[in-house]
Amino acid sequence: MHPQRDSTPICAFNSAAKIRQKSGSYQASRWIRRGVAILALCIAGTNFMSTASAQVPALLQPTNPETHIGKIVFVELVTPDLNIAKRFYSSLFGWSFQTTQINNSDYAQATMNGYPVAGLIQKTIPDNELRQSAWLTFISVANVDAARSIALQHGAKILVEPRDVPNRGRQAVFADPQGAVFAVLASTSGDPADGLSEPGEWIWSSLISSDPDNAASFYQAIFDYEIFETNPVPGQEHLIMASTKYARASVNSLPTIAPNRHSHWINFVRVSDAVAMAARVVSLGGRVLVEPRIDRQGGKVAIVTDPGGAPFGLLEWPDGEQQEVAK
Repeated sequence: MHPQRDSTPICAFNSAAKIRQKSGSYQASRWIRRGVAILALCIAGTNFMSTASAQVPALLQPTNPETHIGKIVFVELVTPDLNIAKRFYSSLFGWSFQTTQINNSDYAQATMNGYPVAGLIQKTIPDNELRQSAWLTFISVANVDAARSIALQHGAKILVEPRDVPNRGRQAVFADPQGAVFAVLASTSGDPADGLSEPGEWIWSSLISSDPDNAASFYQAIFDYEIFETNPVPGQEHLIMASTKYARASVNSLPTIAPNRHSHWINFVRVSDAVAMAARVVSLGGRVLVEPRIDRQGGKVAIVTDPGGAPFGLLEWPDGEQQEVAK
């Protein structure tokens, strides 16, 4: 991933959209676990690397003076077996890894073409605990402590208090009012520039929510998003959260077949062939949770897991699509 590109790049929407002052919908499936339980391991991992002695790699090398509030700038996986995870993602996407010791545990910085893509932390899951490996989504803010105050005012729970992480910046982890877990980050090395991702890089993030309107309003309060509604489908909300004319993420209804599931974030990697990549996931020890299908924006998507059970998405997206939202 080049520094001019997006560490968790934006998706492109060039169709007309209706802007809303409050409030998004990517359909999930019955595989979804309870959100807070899924990400308990990620929270533990964030606690582990947020101590004063932690020395994680910088978000960007070299640094970038740009800051893009509301942009998904990083994702981090806490996994019970780092070596298996490294083999899986290396074989699937061509990621390379640099492993270091942090507080007597292994941390791997994933790179593509020499630039950061993600972080992976090894954390053992006790046999008697119902925890699952998962990816944690980091959203850019200018001031983590101010974001904490706004989040609390709007019904969030603080899971990890704001902390300074050497080389990384200041970060905190919250659960939104519907229970979806996410992190905020004020990076000391800047934010990745806006641009369309390459295959093998993160291209999109979706919030699957039990209350899309209120969830979008919550994130709007923190990140000052503009909210757009695109291609409405009866009973299925699909809202786009945008800033500086770029779509940052969608907010989507929980599926009607699982109305009591907890809200959660899921991140998508751009691929050239979603069908072929879904088959490769299985051959490498992962699972397909939602078979490849055409998305409402015209791309082809699938939901899969790695061998440790961490869910993520595959998105086949055309090169020619525009990156900016249109009012």
